[in-house]
Amino acid sequence: ALINYYFISYLSLGQCTSYDVTLIDQWPAHVEKMRAEGITIIMPHKKDVIPIKVLHIYEVAELTDSFDIVFIVTKAYDALWSSVLIEPYLKPNGLLVAVQNGMTAEMVADVVGNHRTLGCVIEISSALYEPGIIHRNTPPEHSWFAVGSFHPDTKGRESEIVELLSHAGTCEISDDILSAKWMKLVYNSATIATTAILGLTMAEAINIPGMRDLMLRAGQEAIDVGDTLGYKRLPILGLTEKDILESNRIVETMIDCGYKNFIIDETKAGILQDWEKGRRSEAWNMNGHVVDKADNLNMNAPVSKAIINLTQRIENHELKPDPKNLTLLNDLIKSYCAETARY
Repeated sequence: ALINYYFISYLSLGQCTSYDVTLIDQWPAHVEKMRAEGITIIMPHKKDVIPIKVLHIYEVAELTDSFDIVFIVTKAYDALWSSVLIEPYLKPNGLLVAVQNGMTAEMVADVVGNHRTLGCVIEISSALYEPGIIHRNTPPEHSWFAVGSFHPDTKGRESEIVELLSHAGTCEISDDILSAKWMKLVYNSATIATTAILGLTMAEAINIPGMRDLMLRAGQEAIDVGDTLGYKRLPILGLTEKDILESNRIVETMIDCGYKNFIIDETKAGILQDWEKGRRSEAWNMNGHVVDKADNLNMNAPVSKAIINLTQRIENHELKPDPKNLTLLNDLIKSYCAETARY
């Protein structure tokens, strides 16, 4: 049987001619360009142009077939409505995989059911600025995925997704996908909004004096909150269990691995790309999620709180991404720490 995919934006399976692939996208110009010329995927050492079946998002209402497997590759804040949109077109025994940052797996399962949901962690660097043209900074040999079940009804079905995503990179099965997703949130909390606030590439930002320490503190806050919530410290990004268990600086280990294996000089955090396009960011699903959970647990997360403060000011057009924002971040962190110390 042919397998259908529901992809939004930039995930490429390459030349998988044995699969029936359908893209559904919400950017009209992007859809029209792909219909006319195929999807162009530019990687460091090659370029693919692939004819593809692609639909405007409004054309979902015209579908008469249902999908075997659905990948949602939207921003995390679009997970809920995307799941509601596609649920009527997902087969009763189909699978929906939220290939997103943030803790979206259980949210998706609330819509389509635990029996049709798998969680996924992704590490891939890409950019979409022009209709029909994807800049994929990490080709398949440097891309990494983890897939896992978090409900008995889908246990054992992970291999169906591994088979498919293996065309796009290394794909592993996680026995605790929710903990794995939290570990990705730790990595993102340390690296994504922090570098975006400075308006620099990720490689440039980490070399600014004081930046690396701030990134480590942001990630450690997420680790501490995750520990309290009961998430396990699991290896992601291709790290091994030994790498995690033998390290007393888990955040630093993950940052070093991520920068070594997935980040190139031109890589911009997705949040910075969103701001350059005038869009809202996923910071609220990363550092913002850490802040919310910390507040609920009566824990302190001053670094994440400061990051969200500046994120909001940038999205309200009160500030622009700029290296000078590092001083503002540090001042805010000191203020929040002093405020906490008074109580």
